[in-house]
Order: sequence, then structure tokens, then C-alpha cells
Amino acid sequence: MFPPSKQLRMGNFDAVAARYDGLWTHTAIGRLQRDAVWRRVDPLLRPGDSVLDLGCGTGEDALHLTSMGMRVHAIDASAEMVRIARSRGIDATLLVIEEIGQVPGCFDAVISNFGALNCLEDLSAIRAPLARLVRPGGHLAICVMGRFCLWETAWYVAKAQPRKAFRRWNRRPVASSIGVRVSYPSIRQLRQAFQQDFRLVEWYGVGIAVPPSYVAGLAGRTLARLAAFDRRVECLPLWRALSDHRLLILRRT
Repeated sequence: MFPPSKQLRMGNFDAVAARYDGLWTHTAIGRLQRDAVWRRVDPLLRPGDSVLDLGCGTGEDALHLTSMGMRVHAIDASAEMVRIARSRGIDATLLVIEEIGQVPGCFDAVISNFGALNCLEDLSAIRAPLARLVRPGGHLAICVMGRFCLWETAWYVAKAQPRKAFRRWNRRPVASSIGVRVSYPSIRQLRQAFQQDFRLVEWYGVGIAVPPSYVAGLAGRTLARLAAFDRRVECLPLWRALSDHRLLILRRT
């Protein structure tokens, strides 16, 4: 039996599972941000590589990697997310990320996309299990919500909603829009959580000019221009610190 906090998280994601792809995956903004992640993760892998997907959601990343010839195993804390992923042909298991020590085998890479790790209370607690799961020289690619997002702050300040505008600045977990408590770790905290077994190779901003998914009304041509700008500045120190998400690429030492 999972602790109450984990059960609440699982139930909240169950409730949104049927709408998740419509709210995020299949939106123009969601597609652009996901493409930005794939552009950096895909070159790390070769056909035949084994990949573990943490917090797979409806299986979009796992499906993409499988189509490229990878062998993907996925986990998620939501039974409904897992059901949808399985219906798409994904090898998915119902499991919270904190319990990845139960996953057998060794992988060429472990990925976690779009904030699944923000839901964890203690990132350092999964370092040792991850070190066992990733082969030496393999990669850990994690995409997390950053502590500061220029778009979010400006958007909610303009709407006179200061609590939402500055929620990421809180150093303690805060409730997300679906009621799940999330944290916003800094790059330094993320590096320290994994540094005993992983070396940070590089990190990139995902969603710098491209806004968060709740920003509506931008034309497709405008979004394409914003995405082109992001490609030019995603690894530049100042710009990447303004992004909606941060993608960290770490290598197992």
C-alpha cells in the first residue's frame, strides 16, 4: 500500500489521464516543447538500446523511442496513464518513481520528461537505484519544471494572480493546478542529488520563448518563430534560465 501522499498523486493523475493528450501532448505548444527534448535525447541513443521511461504518462515518449528501434520499458504512478500507454503498445508498469529499485535489469538510458521528477520529495533517494539501472557510460535525461519561468511570471502578473505568478519561487512544495504537490529544484540541487554517480554533461532550456501550454491565442506562425529562437539560445546561460522546463543530460560515471 502506498503512503497517502503517493495515493493522492496517483488519483489526481488518473483523473486527468483521459484529457492529458488534449491538454498537452497534441497541442502546438506541447509538440514544440517535446520536439525540443527529442532533438537533444535522440542523438544519445542507437537502435537496439534499452531505455527506461520514468513517469511515462500516456506513452508519447516511449512510442517515439520505440519507433526509432529502442527497447523501452515505462513506469507511471497513474493506473489510467498506464492503461492508455499499454493500449498504444507500450510495455508499461504501474509503479511510483520512488520504487524504481523494484525494476530489474540494466539500461542504456533512463529518461523522465516534463516534470515527473518535480513530484518527488527527495531526489537524492533515487540516485542509488538509478546508478544500478544505468550502465556505466549510459545516460540519464531528465526534463523538470524550473524554479523561474519568465512566461509564467509575466502571464499571471498581467492577470493579477500573484500566487501563480511566483509559485515557482517557493522553496517548499506547492500545489499544482491538478492538486499534486510539486517542488522546483535548482540546477545546483539537481546536480548535487545525482553527482555521486552521474556527471552533468549539459543542460538546456525547453520553452524559453515558446510559452507554457496554458498560454492561448498564439498563431502557429508565431509559435514557429518562437521555437526557432529557442533553438538558437537553448544552451546559453542567461536565456536557458528563463525557460518553462530544463532538460539535463547526465552520464553514468
